[in-house]
Amino acid sequence: MRRGFAMVDSAGSSVNWLGVNFWSREGGPRMWTRYSSEVVREELRTLREHGLNITRSFFFWPDFMPEPDGIDENCVANYEDFLRAHEEIGMSTIPTFLVGHMSGQNFDPPWRAGRDLYSDVWMVERQAWFVERMTRRFTDSPAVAGWLISNEMPIYGEAADRDVVSSWARLMVRAVRAGGGHQPVSIGDGAWGVEVTGVDNGFSVRELGELTDFLGPHVYRMEDDQIRQHYAAAFICEMVSTFGHPVVLEEFGLSSDFASDEHAAHYYRQALHNTLLAGTTGWMAWNNTDFDNLVEQDPYRHHPFELHFGLTRVDGTPKPQLREMAAFARTLSEIDVANCRREDARAALVVPEHMEGDVPITDPEDNRFPFSVLRQSYVSAKLADLPVGLTRERDGVSQDCSLYLLPSTKQLTAPSCYQLERSARDGAVVYVSYCHGTSEFQRGPWFAHLNEMFGIEHQLRYGLVDRIEHERIELTFTADFGGLAAGTTLRFAVAGNEHSRSYLPVRPTDAEVVAVDQDGRPALLRRKVGSGWIVLCTYPLEHMASLVPGVNPDATVRLYEALAATAGLSRPVLVDNPLVSADVLRHDDGRRFAFVVSHSDHVVKVEPRVPAGGLVDPDSGATVDSVELEPHGVRVLVLES
Repeated sequence: MRRGFAMVDSAGSSVNWLGVNFWSREGGPRMWTRYSSEVVREELRTLREHGLNITRSFFFWPDFMPEPDGIDENCVANYEDFLRAHEEIGMSTIPTFLVGHMSGQNFDPPWRAGRDLYSDVWMVERQAWFVERMTRRFTDSPAVAGWLISNEMPIYGEAADRDVVSSWARLMVRAVRAGGGHQPVSIGDGAWGVEVTGVDNGFSVRELGELTDFLGPHVYRMEDDQIRQHYAAAFICEMVSTFGHPVVLEEFGLSSDFASDEHAAHYYRQALHNTLLAGTTGWMAWNNTDFDNLVEQDPYRHHPFELHFGLTRVDGTPKPQLREMAAFARTLSEIDVANCRREDARAALVVPEHMEGDVPITDPEDNRFPFSVLRQSYVSAKLADLPVGLTRERDGVSQDCSLYLLPSTKQLTAPSCYQLERSARDGAVVYVSYCHGTSEFQRGPWFAHLNEMFGIEHQLRYGLVDRIEHERIELTFTADFGGLAAGTTLRFAVAGNEHSRSYLPVRPTDAEVVAVDQDGRPALLRRKVGSGWIVLCTYPLEHMASLVPGVNPDATVRLYEALAATAGLSRPVLVDNPLVSADVLRHDDGRRFAFVVSHSDHVVKVEPRVPAGGLVDPDSGATVDSVELEPHGVRVLVLES
């Protein structure tokens, strides 16, 4: 299965953007009315010296368009100087048009008067007029690398009907083209649509992707598990990449008020490398500088943590986050990332169609539910060094994989059930862990032929759940399974609400019991189908883990390793320590780069295994048998066959 790694196309060339969202420390959003040419150049030089090549800039709407039919020429002149500064320093920028929302506050142009941003015809026309005029002013500048329509419009304009939002977006993109804008364009909405989150805010990632040249996630997740946090942005970028468009991590970062310098550096290092391995080909951190000189100015006055998202302090000195960006810039250059790609995956994580919210008469909770279990499954797969891709059920489950993972799945469409059974008959391993879901709506298995598919007779009672009474589940293997010897016991933490903290009671018919729980009940079963297997876990392992703080790595990693072995799936680099993951990028010239990533708070030393080759140091060419990694460190090696 092909995994997304598309590059933004600019004038026929692939580009990789690495930069920041930019507000000068002289004014923040008000920088265009307090503009300092000298300070802007100083700020840009610092960024360029650390390997950054792009900024995302903002037409602060109340200042640029103080009247419905007028543009402030002083702001325009300052922006022209801003573009010249980029040219002088060797950088480019992506202007953002409709900037009403910024850092915790919505700022209206004074003439909006509460009009709806999407459906008021006059208001939409005024937005299109502004977009077209600003594009026409600046499109010929060599410093303009692309265009963004808005900044987090779902917050500014709030949620709306999907058809209305898509029509609004189409008109805005047409305004860019009408203004002569030939550069890549995107919406700037954050890619928070239902296809990624399970929550419909009107901004369909699927539909907007067809209108634009790249998709731009904004990720600022709060987590209760360090490794889930390491993969938070990566998983979202992976979800977005399933649509085949270039993915630019348009916003990510943290306030120094929320993380120490050391841990901020760790976060940046992990976010950058893991999103690269998830198919991201552009990055723009939030943001370039701190704003300690603007404590009296909104939004910093009432959101004081927003003062300290910078890569530099207010005096211009670099923070550890900027040094991480510089190191990542060197890595991108050394591997020549524009000519790299991800290797195809033979393991697929199935995204249920129900998540996209188009299935009639379903519970919104059931639409949201898959996000957390898919994310937890993704983390376990990465810790198992399993090259995994995502396949969307709505687009048809990919048929060229050896292993299919359906973690804690309540709902699957009928055709997919039969298709997966056919895939098993053709030699694949299909793994399903059952879950009732987290709501009472039609609580039970939404599988077309559950008993026949899994070789069981379920023992469910209508309207009731079979509650898990233990605080920890023990799965003891009664047969050898993919490297797990009979007698092996895996232990899992229990969690869930009154609906989901439950198991599926079964009696085997055609299936073989592979593992039992501590009460002797079937917990893992396998059914031979043609030349493949269908494997059922009667406990919602991934759902339970997704609710447990600090759970990763849990025993699901070992289970996934066993599933990979059962499927005969080759993993190019294996690390026995579950706190260290490995993945590979391939260069067009045949070189393969192995990324070894530590999730440990301590120095770790590992001996990666390469079943079909070895590892060498890219600088010295020396063979590498062991790798020592600093806390949360990353090492890039060359994988030789």
